[in-house]
Amino acid sequence: MSKTRKIYFLRLWGRIIVFVIAIMMYISNRNVFDIAKGWGFFKEFSVLHILWLVWMCDMILQLIPVKAHISIGSQKVFESLFRPIKEKVNYQRLKKYIGDTTRAAYKVMLIWILVTVFVSGLYLTGAIDHGMMVLISTFFYVCDLICVLIWCPFRLIMGNKCCTTCRIFNWDHLMMFLPIVTLNSVFSWSLVITSLIVWTVWEVCVFVYPERFWEKSNMALQCSECTDKLSTQYCRRLRK
Repeated sequence: MSKTRKIYFLRLWGRIIVFVIAIMMYISNRNVFDIAKGWGFFKEFSVLHILWLVWMCDMILQLIPVKAHISIGSQKVFESLFRPIKEKVNYQRLKKYIGDTTRAAYKVMLIWILVTVFVSGLYLTGAIDHGMMVLISTFFYVCDLICVLIWCPFRLIMGNKCCTTCRIFNWDHLMMFLPIVTLNSVFSWSLVITSLIVWTVWEVCVFVYPERFWEKSNMALQCSECTDKLSTQYCRRLRK
């Protein structure tokens, strides 16, 4: 197991613990979640502020090039981590690759918009409260690393070989927070807007610097150069 994979598993267990604590708080004291309502974010301190800060820091780290055991799948957007192939790039194939993966990516986006509409509908009809909405985002927070380390349902649509080459790697926070947009609060909008900024930067780079996102033009994404080995179940299949 690679060092990066071990670190990501520790992060997964950390997220599971956060989710369990959030559930316990919801059961024992729902007032903790009041910061997610309207201007409640500024009324009093809650442990939820700490989770908000962690989420914001996670997103900021996606906007700057770092090498602190963050997957190249997330960092491939940056020039400093781009390793061009020695051969001439086949730009016709690159254009086709970006077109195919983008169409698949927006199928995923459509599905997630439907999920958002469904969750928002439950909230607006009173079926669930604001605390449950935050729990849903926290649940997706856990699911994000399950997709990376264990199994990803979106891979069935995307068709990418692993997370390193994934077209939507940095869509994670937008997918986590989009469902809470109907909370219409400082808490929700600060998270949604920041995740939209991360998503926009990613999408702009896909079309302006497509060579960074294709393993046939970026050596850092090739299996032979990979040190992350996050999705080992796919690595084993590729070696067969």
